[in-house]
Amino acid sequence: MINNRSSIILIVLAAVLFVVYSSVFVVNERQQAIVVRFGQIREVKSEPGLYFKLPFGFMDADRVQYVEDQALRFDLDNIRVQVSGGKFYEVDAFVVYKISDPRRFRQTVSGDRESAESRLRTRLDASLRRVYGLRGFEAALSDERASMMREVRTDLSADAESLGLNIEDVRIRRTDLTQEVSQQTFDRMKAERLAEAELIRARGNEEGQRRRAIADRQVVEIVAEAQRDSEILRGEGEAERTQIFADAFQRDPGFFEFYRSMAAYSQSIGSPDTTIVLSPHSEFFRYFNSADGADQPLPTPGPAAPTTTD
Repeated sequence: MINNRSSIILIVLAAVLFVVYSSVFVVNERQQAIVVRFGQIREVKSEPGLYFKLPFGFMDADRVQYVEDQALRFDLDNIRVQVSGGKFYEVDAFVVYKISDPRRFRQTVSGDRESAESRLRTRLDASLRRVYGLRGFEAALSDERASMMREVRTDLSADAESLGLNIEDVRIRRTDLTQEVSQQTFDRMKAERLAEAELIRARGNEEGQRRRAIADRQVVEIVAEAQRDSEILRGEGEAERTQIFADAFQRDPGFFEFYRSMAAYSQSIGSPDTTIVLSPHSEFFRYFNSADGADQPLPTPGPAAPTTTD
């Protein structure tokens, strides 16, 4: 009898525990709970804590669906967008969002994050293409990038709100040129640098020729001035020399004649290899015949030798 009573108590206790366990659910600080009763949303629990519901969820009574109550993120990679000039970028972007209205989130996508993110990706792709298509090639690499992200966020906000989501932020993580555009850009930059180098080289050659012409003209002018000055100095020297000779001649004409003769002797017979055929009694050798250069009488020829005939 006692054993039967204990068994009944244990069964009742187990049933009570099962009912209590089926009636309790916990919401933590990173979750929101949607309580669904017979397929209809009954209430949403956004605050963390311990809550009760009708037991026996298997009878399609109260069911609890948990959704995140924190910032969520999804990425969109390698989107090929065309700018207004016709060139293409490869863009990576990401979106940060929160589930702001769990009730609407449940009603529109049955609380499925993948479905919601799939719809946002489609809208993000279209928005990126529109925003890039309205701008030129360098807009995404300039300060205008911040305004582009705000435009994309505005485009997404309306669709996100219809899903019960709130867009916290939209960021363009990477903007790169496509391979063919990169090669075209490289070729264009190379051509521009080569053209600039040729222009600089041409300007350098022109400047070099101009400077060489100036230097050549200055050389000619300097040489001409030097020759002119040298001729002037030479003329002045010759004039002074002539004046000195003239003064010397006036002071002592005999000494001047003697000096001139000695200079002539030095220049004409100063070398041992010099041969002069002149009469010893010529005017040139008068200082050899007399110290004062006076004319000496010519020697009288002797009597002629007798001649004999056979």
